[in-house]
Amino acid sequence: MQTIWLTGAEWVAVLRIGLGLWWLESWRHKDKKTWFVGGGITWAAGVADKHRWGFVGKGFDKVVKPRPRLMAYIVVYAELALGLGLIFGLLTPIALVAGLLLNLIYLVLMIHDWAEQGQNLMMALISAVALFGMSWQAWSLDQALGLFL
Repeated sequence: MQTIWLTGAEWVAVLRIGLGLWWLESWRHKDKKTWFVGGGITWAAGVADKHRWGFVGKGFDKVVKPRPRLMAYIVVYAELALGLGLIFGLLTPIALVAGLLLNLIYLVLMIHDWAEQGQNLMMALISAVALFGMSWQAWSLDQALGLFL
């Protein structure tokens, strides 16, 4: 592969780090006080209740609704962990798969709202490219520790 300025591995690492910054921003801008008392989960429950696909509402009712506080913490701290993991390149393949799954879950939840889809589709695409491009090969703690060779 020929590239300009950086190697191919470094360009894919740029994507990984940019995606990490995107996850970190998602964590930073959340009103955590509202989220931790159930605000974000209450909003999502309203979306799931009106969803055109019945399995989304049923799944939400079984998994998320019974434990709104726990799920709020999981969402918020998963975004923080993904951001830091991708920026520093620690456990990168695990972070990329987890982030891809979070984006796909949100994509399914918000399938009727096209305004929300661009961000999730782009983040999912970057996750896939960074995963299959093995973005931990450059500028990462995984590389320094000899993980995922």
